[in-house]
Amino acid sequence: MKVIITGATGMVGEGVLFECLENDAVKKVLMVNRKPSPVKHPKLTELIVPNFMDLSVFEAQLTGYDACFYCAGISSVGMDEAKFTQITYDTTISFASKLASLNPNMVFTYVSGSHTDSSEKGRVMWARVKGKTENDLLKLPFKKAYNFRPGFMKPFKGQKNVKAFFKPLIFLFPILLPTKSLTLKQVGQAMINCVVRGYSKNILEIDDIKIAAK
Repeated sequence: MKVIITGATGMVGEGVLFECLENDAVKKVLMVNRKPSPVKHPKLTELIVPNFMDLSVFEAQLTGYDACFYCAGISSVGMDEAKFTQITYDTTISFASKLASLNPNMVFTYVSGSHTDSSEKGRVMWARVKGKTENDLLKLPFKKAYNFRPGFMKPFKGQKNVKAFFKPLIFLFPILLPTKSLTLKQVGQAMINCVVRGYSKNILEIDDIKIAAK
């Protein structure tokens, strides 16, 4: 399969990228970044897109792909709802809509988060915004769309995009809360398997991701 990955300069996207480069089911990877990545591999091509809301000049490069693993995102800490919505909802839906028009047989996977609010009406701002994003992605004319809601994710050995405050938790969290923990290898494997063989649900919680990864 041929895969597009966003967010490869962040921890989740970098981990999914590592799995795609290792996995024989993936033959070609296009990472769409706002800034260059140091990762090099024979399977890998990089496309620098300064504005994900304007893809008009990149249509040829974004055509002919089987899947998109959308791992780009930002924390809501210190951000008001309008700005968080613009980055999380508007940008994602704009990017996905363009891919759907260029690749109608594409499988689109969005990395959301545990406790995302599908009702869009809860008190937690980020959960409402991500819930709306999930819901509207499922309305786009993709072959299939999946929303991943992971919890704690242990990175691959050798990942560079891991924040310093997170590093002490890497070994502790899976021991203390194993049911809330995944590895990024599992997340990447589950994404690939959803493209290859599908999954019975559009929203994958932690346990679903573990099942899909097998």
